[in-house]
Amino acid sequence: MGRAVSAGAQHLPSEPIVVGDGRLTIGGDISASFGCALDTTDGACGSDVGFFNYSDYEHSVLRMLRVAVTASINAGEHVAVLGELRSENLEAPKAYAFYVRVRPWSDRAIDIAAGRVPPVFGAFARRIYAADNPLIGYPLAYQYLTSLRSDAVPASADELLRMRGRGWLASYSLGNPTPDRGLPVVSSFRWDTGVVVHSAFSRYDASVAVTTGTISDPLFRDDNSGRQIAGRIGVRGSPGLLVGVSASHGPFLSARAARGAVGDGHDSDFTQTAFGVDAEYSRDYYVLRGEAILSRWTLPPVNLPLIDEPVSASTAYVEGRYKIRPGLYAAARVDYLGFSDIAGTDGRTTWDAPVTRVEFGGGYSLQRNLVLKGTFQHNVRAGGRVTDMNVVATQLVYWF
Repeated sequence: MGRAVSAGAQHLPSEPIVVGDGRLTIGGDISASFGCALDTTDGACGSDVGFFNYSDYEHSVLRMLRVAVTASINAGEHVAVLGELRSENLEAPKAYAFYVRVRPWSDRAIDIAAGRVPPVFGAFARRIYAADNPLIGYPLAYQYLTSLRSDAVPASADELLRMRGRGWLASYSLGNPTPDRGLPVVSSFRWDTGVVVHSAFSRYDASVAVTTGTISDPLFRDDNSGRQIAGRIGVRGSPGLLVGVSASHGPFLSARAARGAVGDGHDSDFTQTAFGVDAEYSRDYYVLRGEAILSRWTLPPVNLPLIDEPVSASTAYVEGRYKIRPGLYAAARVDYLGFSDIAGTDGRTTWDAPVTRVEFGGGYSLQRNLVLKGTFQHNVRAGGRVTDMNVVATQLVYWF
């Protein structure tokens, strides 16, 4: 939501719009990013032809204009309605969030949200806004597209292996035959539909959710008659230290794809199960954050060579931000995404191509709610059509 600060001598509005004595609050978030790939034969400003920064809305996060408008309607002491409309690259706005939040007791920190609800899994999902991200790129777990799809199934291990490093446009023979984007480990560009119960105490914070989709494929409408259960518990330790653990489990494959692969009666058999741990430590002028996630997907075994065991992805990143002086900071992130082995005709290899990313840069506050960032990003992938890519990017972020 918007952030309220003193207007002072600032030129751009810095406070959310408040109407009806606080009944309606409107905020906004605008970010404009432009990146240039340096690995071009003519030295020109190229695009990310390796699709390292492609999102599940089919846009590069390093070349994006994003406009978001948030609103909160307080319908009394116990009920509020919250929503967000978001547009990327001037496309038609989409309902990123829309839910009713109920606080049954005024003296207890417990609330229930229903609708298109905030995610509970992981830590970065709570820092998805450009103003909260010290860099421009996203952690691989929350953005990079694997070669798995929820609406299409590889008929064999060999068919899955042919799509290594092709998550931006994967195609399979079962289910939907049209080539399309794959799934990230955790989607940070879509919220799921369901119910969340959240409780906070002095040192503990806990959330549990039941939703129609999974963390890699949030849904507005259910496509397999299954439900995901996800949760996170956070603990505040010594001053400046936060530690959290997350877990989720639910069917990720659509009913149509499952029936096309193995027939009726297995709509909810093919699941995604994930576990995560995150930590943050802040002191003086610096903040350190880290997160690790293990995700497993169960696929239907169809033809030889069979995919007869779950495929998994393991990912971790560490990032830091240091305040050099008021309004100026430096930041860096080291990131890795790896995959389990499967057996194909030509032997065992990872089912998707592992990726390593290093990004560093910084930001300068032109005013408190107007930040200019610049970063350099280096990507390396052990497979695919493009195996490495260097990108420089700049971003202007404004919020109120």
